Amino acid sequence: MTMNQPSDEQGIERTVASAIHAHWRLFLIEGIVLVILGVAAIVVPPIATLAFELVIGWLFLFSGIVGLITTFWMRNAPGFWWSLLSAVVAIAAGLVLLRWPLSGTLSLTFVMIAFFMVEGVVTIMYAIDHRNQLSTRWGWMLASGVVDLILAGIIFAGLPGTAAWALGLLVGINMVFGGTAMIGMALAARHP
Repeated sequence: MTMNQPSDEQGIERTVASAIHAHWRLFLIEGIVLVILGVAAIVVPPIATLAFELVIGWLFLFSGIVGLITTFWMRNAPGFWWSLLSAVVAIAAGLVLLRWPLSGTLSLTFVMIAFFMVEGVVTIMYAIDHRNQLSTRWGWMLASGVVDLILAGIIFAGLPGTAAWALGLLVGINMVFGGTAMIGMALAARHP
């Protein structure tokens, strides 16, 4: 570790703060757009769910095509067949999601349910393991884990109907919170 490291870190922090200050209006606009899109997704979650699923489908398709091209371009590299398989699977997944978007939303909803279940159990176990170190905050972590399990249960119990709105609603909530944070950062960066 060198003696210059703290000043280098401070220089980087000043550079980042200066860049944010110089472009605070762009961050503000981005935050406002995210909030508007998030509110729209919350108001009409089925459309947001379908849009999200189609974006994922296009991402899989394009990443698979790029993977296929690079795999054949570097066909003498180790792992050619695994890379080829990965690219073909990505292309197939993209085509399936784009061709049959409603079945894709159901699959993505199952992934979301599994995520909430695992996240809930892990968060509860973490809270219980650390209740002595986290003092009163461990209760909030425990509650967060329980809420994750309840969300997973609600979404699972309502299948297949919940697949139509769950992804869009959660993406919308995420966009509103992300946009609000972006607006707050932009407003704070207005003045040096």
